[in-house]
Amino acid sequence: MSHHKPVLIDSHAHIYYRDFAADFDDMLSRAEDAGVSAIVVVGTDLESSRESVELAEKYPQLYAAVGIHPHDAGRVTEGCYDIIRDLALSSSKVVAIGEIGLDFYRDRSPRDLQELVFRRLLQIADTLSKPVIIHDRDAHDRVMSILREENIRRGVLHCFSGDAAMAAEAAALGFYISIPGTITYPGNHSLREVVRSVSIDRMLVETDCPYLPPVPHRGKRNEPAYVRIAAEKLAEVKGLTLEDVARITTKNAGDLFGITLWDQSEKIAYRIRNSLYLNITNRCSNRCTFCPKFDDFTVKGHNLLLNSEPTFEEVMAAIGHPEGVDEVVFCGFGEPLIRIDLVKRVAGELKRQGFYIRINTDGQANRVHSRNILPELAGVVDSISVSLNAPDAETYSRLCNTPFGTDGFDSVCDFLRAASAYIPQVIASAVTVPGVDIDACRRLAATLNAEFRVREYTEVG
Repeated sequence: MSHHKPVLIDSHAHIYYRDFAADFDDMLSRAEDAGVSAIVVVGTDLESSRESVELAEKYPQLYAAVGIHPHDAGRVTEGCYDIIRDLALSSSKVVAIGEIGLDFYRDRSPRDLQELVFRRLLQIADTLSKPVIIHDRDAHDRVMSILREENIRRGVLHCFSGDAAMAAEAAALGFYISIPGTITYPGNHSLREVVRSVSIDRMLVETDCPYLPPVPHRGKRNEPAYVRIAAEKLAEVKGLTLEDVARITTKNAGDLFGITLWDQSEKIAYRIRNSLYLNITNRCSNRCTFCPKFDDFTVKGHNLLLNSEPTFEEVMAAIGHPEGVDEVVFCGFGEPLIRIDLVKRVAGELKRQGFYIRINTDGQANRVHSRNILPELAGVVDSISVSLNAPDAETYSRLCNTPFGTDGFDSVCDFLRAASAYIPQVIASAVTVPGVDIDACRRLAATLNAEFRVREYTEVG
């Protein structure tokens, strides 16, 4: 991966239009020169959805989304749903269902039909486990209500036009918001306000080309290369570098759409001394103040910033056939037990191969999954190391920023107390953060039937 230019994903482009016919290959070259390494080509009806898939099959850097825009809702027949479903299944390059949604601005189709079609396409996406790309114009409340009612948790609100409160609501649902070139328009204070208020961890960038060209190209055709201009403006508003914005939004788009732009094997399985560590997610249940990933995702020279969460097959491929490994540790830069099903599958397979299995965890898994997951680890996990980090709830809350409030500390203690019935070795660990009473942590660990280990504050990995 070159560090000279940012790696960007244009998460929403309509490059099948005639506007691009005359200079298609030049347009793709300009995008590449600008650092755009992938483009999601988004269909708006059956014809353009088909064209998106054809383009994605032909060009390695192009990916497709298939859907029916609310403008066309009035023309949808039962057969249309089958075609969208078949197209979505026709190629591994189809990464989403979209563009779908509601448009109460132009109202080209009756609103009740728009809602009906929107729901049906959301259900198809859900059945196929695909994320959704949402078109929302002057229909914010209905869009959010329908997403909640249909229990959709993965997708992006493209060309986001809501306010900061709606953006927060979308992020809480699990959605990303996508920032187009309109962020550069002098009058668009509201979008810049949204960008200031929302975590960049929930943002994508897009062009929506040929529409919405950024300054200084207003009035001309927009094209994927110009997504860099949106990213530059986003960086300026956020007080970040272009490289920061590119790295984060590309990771977000990769996570959402499953687009892998570079060899991930180094980041999934990495060795420190005689241990093989598995990095399977960058998500966490806590937000620990002392966590090094807020500064840098590098551990002992290993960059652990995943641009999408690996599948079972990818994890096993990254592990390969390691020699001289004393233990395999689920650790990485995130909370592994968030992905309990993957942990069980990988640990089970490695256990069969004779490996010793350890898990490093924050001890919140039972809370996250609303069930006791410890029995599911019995027989496949040899050792579990739980971050206790504090001798009391108040210190824990302050250090670990747990979203579970005062219950957070209790659930870690309960987890430690219960673990020894299922896992041979249970360790409580504490990081030597200044001000933490390590001896009190040691005494607490003893009452929870756990061994105790101290981890140095300044040493990662």
